[in-house]
Amino acid sequence: MRYGITVSAAILMTLVVAAPLAGAADEKGQTTMVSDSWLTSKTKISLFADERVKGTQISVDTAKGVVHLRGKVDSAEAKSAAGDIAQKVEGVKSVKNDLQVVTPTARQAVDANDKDIDKAVETRLAKDLQLKKVDVRTDAGVVTLTGQVATIGASAKASEMARAVPGVKSVKNELAFAK
Repeated sequence: MRYGITVSAAILMTLVVAAPLAGAADEKGQTTMVSDSWLTSKTKISLFADERVKGTQISVDTAKGVVHLRGKVDSAEAKSAAGDIAQKVEGVKSVKNDLQVVTPTARQAVDANDKDIDKAVETRLAKDLQLKKVDVRTDAGVVTLTGQVATIGASAKASEMARAVPGVKSVKNELAFAK
C-alpha cells in the first residue's frame, strides 16, 4: 500500500479512536450500556478478524444488546465459532445464532433455487392486476413480499399465491395498504 497502512492497522485505529464512544464509566468505574450500532460494528470487525469464519457470509443485527447472526456458512464449526466470537464482544447480552450451514457445493443449488422461486412467485403475482407491483425477495426458501397493495385482502392473496410455489418454506408479508 502506498501510505504504509495495512487493513489491520486501519481497523485497530478505528477501534482505538471509537473506544471512548462505547460507553461512559460510572462512579464505580463500570461501563454503562453501549449502543446497538456499536455492538453490531464491533461484532462485524471481530468476525472479519477471525480466520475461523468468513465475515462476508454473516449478517449482523443488534437490538437491546442481543446480537442476531444470519447468513450461510460453510460448516458447523464456522457457525459455532461465529456465535462464540459474537458472545465475547464486550457489551453483548446474548447471541441469537440463525446461521445456516450450507456447504460450498450445495450453496450454488440453494442460490439457484432462490432465484427460481423469485421468478415463479413474480410470475404468479403478475397475473393479478392488484399484485403486479409487489416486490419479491427469497433467501433460503423464505419469500419476503414488499411494496404496496390496495387492500388487506390483496395482501392475503399475495401471501397465499407465494406459499403455493414449490420450494417456498415460509412467506414474510411486509406489504403496506394504500389508503
